[in-house]
Amino acid sequence: MLNKKRIGIFLLFAFGISWSIGLVIFLTGKLENSPKVIPNTGITLAVVLLASGYMWGPAVANVLTRLVTKTGWKNLFLKPSLKSQWRYIFAGWFLPGILTVVGTAIFFLIFPGYYDPELSFLNEQLPAFGANSFSALQFALLQTFLALLTSAPINALATFGEEFGWRAFLLPELIPLGKRKALIISGVIWGIWHWPVILMGHNYGMIYTGYPWLGFLATVWFTVSIGVVFGWLAIAGKSVWPAVLAHGALNGLASIGTLFLKRPSPMLLGPTPAGLIGCIPFTILAIIILAKAKNQEIPI
Repeated sequence: MLNKKRIGIFLLFAFGISWSIGLVIFLTGKLENSPKVIPNTGITLAVVLLASGYMWGPAVANVLTRLVTKTGWKNLFLKPSLKSQWRYIFAGWFLPGILTVVGTAIFFLIFPGYYDPELSFLNEQLPAFGANSFSALQFALLQTFLALLTSAPINALATFGEEFGWRAFLLPELIPLGKRKALIISGVIWGIWHWPVILMGHNYGMIYTGYPWLGFLATVWFTVSIGVVFGWLAIAGKSVWPAVLAHGALNGLASIGTLFLKRPSPMLLGPTPAGLIGCIPFTILAIIILAKAKNQEIPI
């Protein structure tokens, strides 16, 4: 049975914590002009607050909601089991990266004018990386391969904050509505939760037609598409860890397509998976999952 009170309390905590931190970021220079917390580095106050505060709002909300509502600590979705979960862990580790690369390729096939075969930007950066023995293309391919192997676990600490809230608490709470509705609604809520940082230029910048409303809509499309995939991994795998790894893999590879840009692209479209075209592989997989969920053909 759907517990509206428990869901409402969770959302109040999740949005209240994260959006309050977003307000601090907004008042201290936003994303673009945030003060550096460590001189001569790219580590700004906004970066620290996003990684250690904003992204952890849903996880803290999970804990606080259980305390306030006396829900208890069952069904935390934290128990790892390689024997039963290995397929979903493997999919979470590698599938988002593969889909991201495919989405990037689709973007450049549709908009070849944005593709830079010389990789001019990366060529300029090679000396700084100490990679003069590589061509720009070799370096880009090596970076992509290494990101596929390592991004999932490296980014897991940060992405756990979101996944422990959205996929380990909200999604199971919404399951009484039906699998399809639960997956879609949780994805929509997740997208709206991102809106303060989208307003400040996250993913799409601030110079595009329809700012910020088209950015808000594109974000919801993106989070529903990837949220269905992450939700399937979590519920079918009976653990939040496949979704944590999937989110980490996505974050690590999302910007790989920008290495191949000749000039700034319309980020609402791609090449990152946050763009409508870059997201196509995730959207197709999400549609397949939703179709199978309706027909009881996936174990969620």
